[in-house]
Amino acid sequence: MPAGSPELRYGGIDPTGPLPDAVDFPLARTTDTLSRDQRCLIGGDIQTYTQEEVDYALRGAFADLAQRTDFTGCGALFIGDIVGDDLDLYDQTRELTSLLNGPARFLPGNHDLDLDADYDHRFDTYRSQFGPDYYSYDAGDVHVVSLNTVQYSQGAPYNGTYDGGIDDEQLAWLRQDIANTPEDKLIVLATHIPLLNWHDQGSDRHQVDQVQAIHDIIGDRPAVAFGGHSHTLEVMREGDSMEGWKSLYGVDELPFDHITAGAISGDWYTGRVTEAGYPTALQRDGAVPGVFTLEAHGNRYEDSFIGTGRAASEQMSLGLNTPAYRDWYDANRRNVGKAPAFETPLEVSADELGESWLTTNVWAGGTGTEVSVSIDGRPAQQAQRTQQLEGESKRVGAEFSDPAAALEQLVHGGSVAEASGHLWRLDLPEDLAPGEHTATVTQTDRYGVSTTERITFTVTS
Repeated sequence: MPAGSPELRYGGIDPTGPLPDAVDFPLARTTDTLSRDQRCLIGGDIQTYTQEEVDYALRGAFADLAQRTDFTGCGALFIGDIVGDDLDLYDQTRELTSLLNGPARFLPGNHDLDLDADYDHRFDTYRSQFGPDYYSYDAGDVHVVSLNTVQYSQGAPYNGTYDGGIDDEQLAWLRQDIANTPEDKLIVLATHIPLLNWHDQGSDRHQVDQVQAIHDIIGDRPAVAFGGHSHTLEVMREGDSMEGWKSLYGVDELPFDHITAGAISGDWYTGRVTEAGYPTALQRDGAVPGVFTLEAHGNRYEDSFIGTGRAASEQMSLGLNTPAYRDWYDANRRNVGKAPAFETPLEVSADELGESWLTTNVWAGGTGTEVSVSIDGRPAQQAQRTQQLEGESKRVGAEFSDPAAALEQLVHGGSVAEASGHLWRLDLPEDLAPGEHTATVTQTDRYGVSTTERITFTVTS
């Protein structure tokens, strides 16, 4: 950038002058990246709009991450929307990573734009603070490819409308980067706007237009894709299918796992502020805020999620979906943040048992997750997933909502969990006697790891 950026509100890049004969930079010696066993932390959408929200991030996710020492090789990758349009907050938000016991890297999102720049300079201020807007790096047998998937019309100023995609230059770079990577490496594609998304499966703005070309470039290599942007938590497995993916992009089923990592900000820092000093911020599918870990062993991997301020054993929330709840939900769906509290969320009338079910929101659940429920010590029964990802469209409404989340969101504000790709239900037995009952719920992920929660509810006469 010999002449630097044009005049921009947030500064952009200072003039660098003519390119010198050599550009020298330091290297840090480490053996941590040599190990075939790596842990990569992946967090979406820190998205701080104010200093108060920077403090929420500090007391929440970054306080948790500061306690970890298991990612010194691969490091932590924050996949876009670092701030919320006010690029003056870059300094304070970036400073949060000084708490981490490992390297930190970033990607730009649609709220990291220089809004007064044309296309060529749209991420100049981001680049001045964080480096290139797309790049790749290696840790052990993991090859991470970080892509910039925020696009709009080239040669024109930003008009408020962006699109998910990568331009021809970046696509050519990706093709060559993958061609020069050994075929036995695990490819981790990281983007802000996801390649494909469950919540926005019918929107071509919030997914990547070139997804089919990217799938073709990866081919049969071991791979997994991570995205952010939608403030939802979505673990979509190889073979999963949604109607919108096929109609928009011709993708019949996923060739490898695609994971929407959720947001560190959760639902934009909404909801009640907890005693720990940050909001509940339940996301649009009822998931809590948190961070993913990709644990790689050579080119094999396992993914796991830990919610902000929570133990690794906390993986789900439980609720009751009853006719009374659905009536309350429908009456207050447009009254977000002002709804009266639903006074009896854990009660069900005996004559409505046949129309009621127990809900289990396994925040990082997906195809391969199993949920079993034992009521009062009876033999366990398998709960059924409400969204199978077998080519159907997204299911929305009171019947498919997460009561545990909606009861909080409609009263205290935020988005409403009216749909979820990781919600299971078990119809309540119609022979339950009036009185108190306890359901023991166990979820087992595809790696065989189980966690258990219990809920006590009352059948009224």
